[in-house]
Amino acid sequence: MKKALLITRVSGFIPQFEMNDVKILQEMGYEVHYAANFHEVVYGKDNSRLEGTGIIQHQIDFYRLPSPGNLHKAYKQLKKLMLKGDFDLIHCHMPMSAAVARVAANKVRRMTGKNVPVLYTAHGFHFYTGAPLKNWIFYPIEKHLARYTDRLILINNEDYKRACDKFKVRGSVERIMGIGMDLKKLEKTIEEEKMSDFDIHEKYNIDKKNAVIVSVGELTHRKNNIVMLRAMKELLDLDITYVICGKGPMEEELKKEAKELGVEDHVRFAGYVFNVYDILSQADCFVFPSLQEGLPVAVMEAMAMGLPVIATDIRGIRDLIKHSKGGYLVNDFEPENYAVKIRRMFTDEYRKSKKDRALRRKEMGEWNKKRIKKFSLEIVDKKMRQIYESVDKQM
Repeated sequence: MKKALLITRVSGFIPQFEMNDVKILQEMGYEVHYAANFHEVVYGKDNSRLEGTGIIQHQIDFYRLPSPGNLHKAYKQLKKLMLKGDFDLIHCHMPMSAAVARVAANKVRRMTGKNVPVLYTAHGFHFYTGAPLKNWIFYPIEKHLARYTDRLILINNEDYKRACDKFKVRGSVERIMGIGMDLKKLEKTIEEEKMSDFDIHEKYNIDKKNAVIVSVGELTHRKNNIVMLRAMKELLDLDITYVICGKGPMEEELKKEAKELGVEDHVRFAGYVFNVYDILSQADCFVFPSLQEGLPVAVMEAMAMGLPVIATDIRGIRDLIKHSKGGYLVNDFEPENYAVKIRRMFTDEYRKSKKDRALRRKEMGEWNKKRIKKFSLEIVDKKMRQIYESVDKQM
């Protein structure tokens, strides 16, 4: 049986985002192996979602903040695994683990003479237009590692164009439309939500008259929730509650900030939620003030649920949201400008009634539902099958 090795830095990434790739590989006759740090689960609470999938797990000691010693240790572990496993295909994700994996795979290729295809899906390069100068240290690294990469797979227009123009990839550069939204499954979920007794106002003790805006994501500096908290200070005259879905290292800092700003009564920290579609189905607007993205799944889910979106005008997000069509894009990270866009979404001197404003939000949500069809699972599935089949033939 052919064997494929998937590699990510942390556990949870594959069951959260890449199970469709696993399905494709298994249907093509591959035994799927997964190398990651299974002691660090970022997506989900544990590794239970891997049970019953047929995926064989291998512990690699990747670290969040790697030192040269830690990187070398992970490199040696991966090289040993690749030599012992005799894999026929390697597909890596996440920048650090992908870098170590490609160096290890190149070494094994030279040692064994076996030409094993190496794929890397970059879910958003660290370097991008407008990125801090320190982020560009990764540019020469990725440019160099491209020569060890048989398929460099990008998920947004900016990264794809830069790779095509600047990198000399051993194989080819490919563009896919993210991880693929299972719109058929989502339609079924929406119908189930209509039968659910979930009430977001009751669940989070929100006044019934209040509109609800929601964000979803890990509570980190990158997701930039603090901007929304500061924007809420400008919106205390409106009947709006902000629900933050997610856990992360900045949770306590954000709670402290909300209290110091005097907005804690207008903000709810929902923690990690498994019923995200319950929440999205009853929200009035989705907000996403992220500093950096590849092609954000959270925004795609909100669009598929028919929500208008207010988000930062950055790479990845502008691939999804069109300003004034599916919501509003904010071209900087100033809290006041987020507040202006939210106020525009819920109040407008040219709109005479609340009904008119609700209609505008509905129209934006409907535009997003049509737009997201371009990012459907069927389209991504077809492209990934073509990529896997193309490397399968070269073996």
